[in-house]
Amino acid sequence: MALRRTKLIAALAAVPLVLGLASCASAGAADSADEVIKIGVVGKGDAQWAPFEAAAEKAGIDIELVDFAEYTQPNPATTEGEIDLSQFQHIVYLADYNVSADEDLVPIGSTAIYPLGLYSTKVDDVADIKKGDTVAIPNDPSNQARALLVLQSAGLVELKSGGTIFSDLADVDEAESKVKVTALEASLTPTSLPDVAAAVINNDFVADAGLTFDDAIAKDDPTDPNALPYVNIFATRAEDQDNATYAKLVEIFQTDPDVQAGLLESSGDTAVPLTTPVADLEASLAKVEADTKAAKG
Repeated sequence: MALRRTKLIAALAAVPLVLGLASCASAGAADSADEVIKIGVVGKGDAQWAPFEAAAEKAGIDIELVDFAEYTQPNPATTEGEIDLSQFQHIVYLADYNVSADEDLVPIGSTAIYPLGLYSTKVDDVADIKKGDTVAIPNDPSNQARALLVLQSAGLVELKSGGTIFSDLADVDEAESKVKVTALEASLTPTSLPDVAAAVINNDFVADAGLTFDDAIAKDDPTDPNALPYVNIFATRAEDQDNATYAKLVEIFQTDPDVQAGLLESSGDTAVPLTTPVADLEASLAKVEADTKAAKG
């Protein structure tokens, strides 16, 4: 996330995405070359965005970065046409939004995967967390499930289902778990650290707690082959998925060395950059959406 700041990636040896800028957008998509393209992000100050703006300008594309304070805001803004693209979320988050809101936003390119970490200002090792202590995790569905899997891998909780991308607090086997778990809005998990033994903090909010990524006492495994649903993406409306200018912006993000250097800098070198084929992203979204619908009954 991204959602920048919810299992998981294989060192996905993805085929590079090579996308050219056509003379005009495809049928059904607005020609954006001479318009200001608004891109929703969470964390406009991150190091990748200034070189991205410069590279887009060099390519003759006028963009405006629209900074949002919470993950819940960019997708509705995209749906309503207030912004054109967003880059803040992974596939699981997008699938949950599409199913819950009955919408059809689509991925048009990958950016990276970000391992999710557990942090503490009270202990330096997971083993020092005591039985009965409380651990905070994000409350949005996709990151909550991913955070619970981090806690399970760290030996702090036991999940009744064994753990899935749909696990929630009800899945925690309290009798078999070492800690109690509380769910908070993602931006509040850093500020909860004085009151809990540890907290799972999305990457975008780690600095808010005065921490660095190296301070994580546990995190998930980005080389897990089941990590595709947690690839971060550019997303847009379905009718604009073939827009050539949008595709050029994805290409710039994936290939510009200054953008990539900024991406690594802003993630504390934890990001795993990816150029996953769009067809794979679409297939993953379709599967996660189907699973999400089934899970919601």
